[in-house]
Amino acid sequence: MTTTPQSSSSSSTSSAPGSLDQPRPADGYAGDVSPQLAWRWVQDGQAVLIDVRTDAEREWVGTVPGAVAVAWKQWPGMAMNAAFDEQLRAAVPEGGKKVVLLCRSGVRSVAAAKRATELGIEAYNILEGFEGDVDASGQRNRLGGWRFRGLPWRQ
Repeated sequence: MTTTPQSSSSSSTSSAPGSLDQPRPADGYAGDVSPQLAWRWVQDGQAVLIDVRTDAEREWVGTVPGAVAVAWKQWPGMAMNAAFDEQLRAAVPEGGKKVVLLCRSGVRSVAAAKRATELGIEAYNILEGFEGDVDASGQRNRLGGWRFRGLPWRQ
């Protein structure tokens, strides 16, 4: 399945992450951005999209076309990816282009953004992640996230 960007008709409030048109300041990295702003930057050639989810997550749940896979942790066991620094540096062009980091819900990507910043890379966390937060029923993809926002992905 492939989806394409659509105008969001979700009922998010002006303070909801999906409505951010500018980065939100963050501690330890360049900032937090909405999925829509991240995608706009990628399309404009301003940023590289780094998917820090595990190989298993990308395989089972879906991928973003053009994203560079650099797992923060590895499946099974969720051990740290010992090659993260090397793989991240290899994904960022020599010009110092910024990176936008995507995980499942926007948590691991914060840790990855902090590490990228330590490596001298301008790094942003994508709020809501690929699947968003869990709803009252314990399910994802209903309260935000890359897929919920109608941005491109494949399964």
